[in-house]
Parts: sequence; C-alpha cells; structure tokens
Amino acid sequence: MSEPTQDELILEGNRLFAQKASFVLGVADINQLPMDNLPEIAFAGRSNVGKSSLINAVTGISGLARASNTPGRTQQLNYFKLDDLFYIVDLPGYGYAAAPEKNVQVWTRLIHAYLKGRVQLRRVFLLIDARHGIKQVDLNIMKMLDKAAVTYQIILTKMDKISKTAADDVLKKTQEIASKHVACYPTVLITSSEKKQNIDLVRAEFVKILKGI
Repeated sequence: MSEPTQDELILEGNRLFAQKASFVLGVADINQLPMDNLPEIAFAGRSNVGKSSLINAVTGISGLARASNTPGRTQQLNYFKLDDLFYIVDLPGYGYAAAPEKNVQVWTRLIHAYLKGRVQLRRVFLLIDARHGIKQVDLNIMKMLDKAAVTYQIILTKMDKISKTAADDVLKKTQEIASKHVACYPTVLITSSEKKQNIDLVRAEFVKILKGI
C-alpha cells in the first residue's frame, strides 16, 4: 500500500483534531505520570516560545493550554488527552531566568527525567521562536535528546512577526543545524498560532507519528 499524500494527511489530521481534547492532569513529580501506555507527543521550548498557543491552535480549543505566565501551570508537565487516542504533553519552559533558581532546578530535573526515560514518548516537538532562532539553551536540549535517542522535530513559531526574507533565512539556518543532530527529524515546520498558519501541517505530523510513517 502506498503512503498517503500530504493532502490526505492534512485531511486526516483535521479530522483527528475535530475530536475532543481535554486537560487531564499536571505532573509535578515523575512518579505521577499516567500508567495507561497511550502514545505521548510532547511540546518543549524556551519560556514564552508559544507552546500553549500552538497547542490551542492545533486542538482548535482556545484556552485549553493556559498562557505561560499563569501561576502553577508551567511548573509541571501538563497532560492533555485527545479522545483516548494519545496525550499531548506541555513541558515547562526552560531558560526562564526570572524564576527562582530552586524552581528552575526542579523544572529542569523533571524535564530531563521525563525526556530520558518515557517509553510512551513518540516525539518531541521542539519549539523555536523564529525571531531569534536556535540558542545555546536549545542546543543543550537537542544534545540531550540525541544522547537519549529521543526523536524530536523543530517547529519555528511566530512566523507572522518576521518578514518572508527573515523567515526563509531562519528556516535555512535551522535546517542546517538540524541536519547535524542524529535524533532530529529532518522536516522543520514554520508556524504562526496567531494567524493559524501551517497548523494543518502540524496536525498532519501527528497523523504520521501515530501511524508510524
């Protein structure tokens, strides 16, 4: 059987996310992780990169994932379930210098423990602000994922905030960096949650992940 076309994947992705998504739980300790073995797809990135906004755009539910400045929500792994099919996991933003050092250490340990040891984790979407590109703190996470053999894919966010020339430039540079990392999925997506640009392509990636193609 031939693999589905991009248009077919987009159509299936839109159908997939027509189903109900809901917040399930927040995990503050690795021992609180769900035990039902559903596939998990995680969103990671620097603080304020737009993880919550992209999750809301992909699921089509405004406010499902709260903004990063909401107290108590970004200090844990937030689990969202889509119709008993899979989990979306919103990871605490890293690189947030304004947070107390003790909190940063706790978040960092939690993120690393999850990313290194979660069997159910199918892919990590690593979000990068298109205005700034990949920073050293992102490279540190990429190296850790490479070492742990966790497949990840870069999504550039906030493309509506830059010109087409700048977008083309950051995409090229990001692809060059991605090609040097063994666990990094080769396709880099560039999105705007605010303008709903390329959200259908992100949904199509979910279909490919769940189908194993």
